[in-house]
Formats: sequence, C-alpha cells, structure tokens
Amino acid sequence: MICVALPGLAISTEQGQLTGRGLEGFYRAGRRILSRCQVRVAGREPLVVQARMTSADRARFVGTLRVTPHGGPDPDVVVERTRCADGTERITLHSAAARPLRLPVELALGADLADLGAIASGAVGPELPASVHDSGLRWSCATGTSCVTADPPPADAIASAGLLRWDFEVPPGGSVCVELRVRLDGAGPVRAVGRTATSPLAVARATGDDPRVRALLATSLDDLQALLVRDPAHPADIHLAAGVPWRCGMAPAEALAAARMTLPLGTRLAAGTLRTLARTQVMGPGPRYGMIPGPRRDAGAHLPPGCTGTEATLLFPVLLAEARRWGLPDQETEELLPTAERCLTWLRATVGDGPYLRDPQPGGPVRCETQAHAHRAALLGADLLDACARPGAGGLREWARAVRAVFRRDFWIDDRGGGRPAAARTPDGRPLPHLGATAVHLLDTGLLGGGALAPGLLDRVQTEQLARLLGSPVMDSGWGLRGLGVKEAGYNPFGHRSGAVRVHETAIAVAGLAAAGYEKESAGLLRGVLAAAEAFGHRLPEMYAGEQRGDGSAPLPHPAACRPAATAAAAGVLLLTALAGVRPDAPAGTVTLRPVPSVPLGEISLTGLRVAGAPFSVRVSRLGLALVEEAADGLQLGV
Repeated sequence: MICVALPGLAISTEQGQLTGRGLEGFYRAGRRILSRCQVRVAGREPLVVQARMTSADRARFVGTLRVTPHGGPDPDVVVERTRCADGTERITLHSAAARPLRLPVELALGADLADLGAIASGAVGPELPASVHDSGLRWSCATGTSCVTADPPPADAIASAGLLRWDFEVPPGGSVCVELRVRLDGAGPVRAVGRTATSPLAVARATGDDPRVRALLATSLDDLQALLVRDPAHPADIHLAAGVPWRCGMAPAEALAAARMTLPLGTRLAAGTLRTLARTQVMGPGPRYGMIPGPRRDAGAHLPPGCTGTEATLLFPVLLAEARRWGLPDQETEELLPTAERCLTWLRATVGDGPYLRDPQPGGPVRCETQAHAHRAALLGADLLDACARPGAGGLREWARAVRAVFRRDFWIDDRGGGRPAAARTPDGRPLPHLGATAVHLLDTGLLGGGALAPGLLDRVQTEQLARLLGSPVMDSGWGLRGLGVKEAGYNPFGHRSGAVRVHETAIAVAGLAAAGYEKESAGLLRGVLAAAEAFGHRLPEMYAGEQRGDGSAPLPHPAACRPAATAAAAGVLLLTALAGVRPDAPAGTVTLRPVPSVPLGEISLTGLRVAGAPFSVRVSRLGLALVEEAADGLQLGV
C-alpha cells in the first residue's frame, strides 16, 4: 500500500505496523526517514481488521483490542491509524468499554536513513541509534538527520530502545489521539504540487451506465496529482514523475506521453513538461544536436535496448502541436517552437537520404514503432510550422510521403494468416516477424487541424489485418494487450517487454482502433482493462502479467511494476475520453466529436474537461450521439 504526495512516500503492508522489513517506511526524496513504527496498547498489538487506501496520498488501518479482563469475547478498543505521504500519522483510540480505561500506549520507532535503491537491493545496514529530541526522537548520519515529534508529547522517551510512551485515561465511549510528524531536518513539511491551488490538471468527472468509469477517472486523476513534481530550478514548471516507488524522477519519453494523454484536462501540464525538457535539449555541434536526452530502455529478448531519447525527441513536436489544438496560448507555443524546430531538424538530419530512422543511433535496428513516432512527428510538425508561418513543412511532408510508400512494402510480412507488420528490420535488412504490442503505435497517427487525423504508415487493408491481430486471443489476454503474442518465441507472461500487459500500449490500441473504426476489437480491449482496473482498486499499475483471463480469475500483479505510474494513470484519461472522440481545434474555434457508435460502456458523461482554456463537458447517449453540455464562448461544433 503506497501513499504518494511527491516528494513524500509512505509504504506499508496491510498489517499497518511499520516493521522496517522490505520497503516499509516513510520516505522523503527517495530516502527512508522512518523505517519502524509499531504500536502497542496495554502491551499488545492491535488485530488489524481493515486496511484501505482512502486517496492516493493516504491509507487507513483499523484494528481492535480486548483490554477489559473478564469482559467477554468482544473487543472494547478500536485503534484507527491514518497514514499520509506528507510524513504524518494520526493514531486514534476509541473506547467502547462501559467503564473508564487506563490505556498505556507504546510506540517503537526506528530509522536507517537509507536510500530507496539500496533498500530495494538489500544493501541496508542496521537502524541508527536514536536520541531524545524535543517531543520525540532523532536519528543522524552523514547523509542527514530525521526526527519524529509527537502531539501530545510522550510521558516518557527511551532513546536506547526507540520508545515513546503515554498513559491515557479514556472515559466510557471516549477517544484519545496521538499525531506523529516525521521530518528531515531543514526540509520542512512536504508540499505536494497536486494538493495545492497551482495544480495544472482540471478536476474532471465521469458518470454513466457503467459505474466503473467514475471510479477509474477519479482514481487516475488522484494518482496524477500525487505524481506531479516541480522543476527545482524553475518552480513554475510542473511535470509528472515516472512512477512510484522505483522511478520517482522524470523519464522524458514517459513524461511527454503522459502529458499528451492528459491534454483533455488542460494544457498547463504539457507546457510545464515541454519547458522542462526544452532546457535539456542538446545544443552542441554534432549528430546529437537537437535531441532530448533519455536513457536506454530494455526491449525484450528480440531487440537490443532502445533509446528513449529518440522517442522523446519525436514526441516533443507532437505534444506541442496537439497542445496548441487543445488551447495552448500562442505566446507559449511561440516560446517552445524553436525547440520543436530543432527536434525536427535532428529528425531530418539523422534520416539523411534514407527513409528510415535507426534506433539507437548509429547502426541500430529500424524499429517499427520508431518509424511510427517519426512519421507522426513529421506530419504534425509540418502542420505546426505552417500554422506558425515557419519554413520547413514541405520537406517534412515529402519525407513522410516517401516513408509511407516504402514502409508498406518493407515492413509488411505476408503469411497464410493475412500478414503482419515486422517488429523491426535488422541492420542488414532482415525483418523480425514477431508480433508485439509496439505495433499499436502504427494506429496512433495524431491530430491535425479541423479535427482530422493524420494518415498512418499502413494502408487500409494492412490496418484491418493489424486490428484483427490485436483483437485475437494471441494478443488480447482478456485483461488488456500482451506485450508479445503467446505463440511467439520468448513469450513470458511476466516479461515487461515480452508478454506482460502494459496499460499505456493498451490505451493507445483502444483509442487507435476506435478512431480507425474497429469498434469490436477496441471494445474488447477496453472492457478487459476496465476489469483489470476494478481488480486493482481502479489504481492501474504500469503493467501486470499477461496470463489469459478465466472465469473467476484476477490479473496477476507484476513485482517490478510502479503503482501509481504516470502513463498508467494518464491512460485512464485516454480510455474514457476516446469514447467521446473529442477532437478540438482551438485556434480555429471548433471542436469535432467522433464518439464510438457502438457505445461499449453505455451512456457516458464527461464533465470538467478543458478545451480552449475553458471548461468543456460532453455526454454520449446510449444511441451513440454526442452532446456538448458546456464549452467556451464562441467554440463551434465542427463537421
């Protein structure tokens, strides 16, 4: 159970007691500032009867005790603990006894100030010695000092044992409370970006015939708010951390992808993410000029690791172009345009006279998804350059036209089943035929002016065949889209790139299939990931096992998955807004609606979205008709 309000975390088991084992504890900026917090009342630990998350940053544990001698089998004390990622814990004792109770309460505390990475690898030493400080305890080492203060102050503090003690007199039916505050010295209280008035995300709501839509959007938004962080050097710029607990920093490609999926919640997150990454762009001479740097990413058994910097560089102009369509102000567009132009210059320079972009550079394979990213960047980048009266659009469109022609020939493998797109072409030109979820990026063509979608790399017949493959049991696990088909060599249901369901790719498939008119396949994947979300309490992890869904089964969690994760939480927004098919063109003052005609979840209403900087609400009826219920003044419904 992970409470998140970055830079604060609190990781617990369902037992509520923090024992210091595994990852348990309170964290600040990746350092464990309290590893142990064990409550005993009248010498005994409460029996936990309920543990649940009440929000992304808060968990509640309820335990019971029987302290009255000869009082029968019923518990007469309820211990309620509310733990928050900001470093606070409230412990409340409620008495149900018929007479006053004297309740000795004891808290055993400990801290190791260990780094999260060291804890995950098992390289953690013993707890640090404590000293009495103010109304609590303090622990110090070379990397810092943490302290716990209690309100009310304890009656006794024993540093050598890490104990705080109280003796409470509780009247019949009465309650007493202890509040703990855990801090790093000099750090001050945690101020999570998403819990302030400066949050860049609109508070949208979903209602409809399917009750799961409300919970999914609410939980996704809650998780997104918890993952928001500021650029320390530029506090006005806010972006999403990749995920908790393993990747609490920025991952450029994932931050851009998540910001793109959350454009229906406003453009402020996109602007902050773009400004933050613009400052990292390579400006020195050489082949990397114009790139947005990013680390390598494992690609499974069939391919070498890919470069997320390539993906981020191609996503930058795409996000800027689409954010402008959703209502990014002209001033911010102009500010970010030079960075997008340098990304597009890098694309054209790196491709050179050939049609394909290799990844990683130089000498890497020609990946299917990289060509999809590059083609989309060229078309949306050209659209952006034309709209801003900048040169270079013609060359980008000509290259996109050329790559479409050869891609449909070079990347299509004919077989008795109707064919499939190659996952990649090796440096010597050999196609790799395995079927994987990365092919969904061929369906993600991007949004142009007037609500039109950019053309894709596949032709109509090839797109239809890809849709059939993605909707087949080979790829559709019943919980979402597998990363690799079950019949492929190297398939592993827990393989994070070779069989596990990745929520981001499933959401792209749902939206792309729906936009292309393949409603049956889109609806099947949508229902599967909604069922998985319900099994995970609507807090979707970034991935889970690709085991086939069966009667009475549940999706198997992946032990290395982040939960919450930026792309998974943002995918919840994309999954639901795709049903309404909202395609805005704020500069032209229009919005086009292309709802899914088959209404796979029945009637759905989305309120509190943002288009052209103003609230936007839409309802899709059971007949598949979309109705705008709230919009910016002057915004016209496009055809």
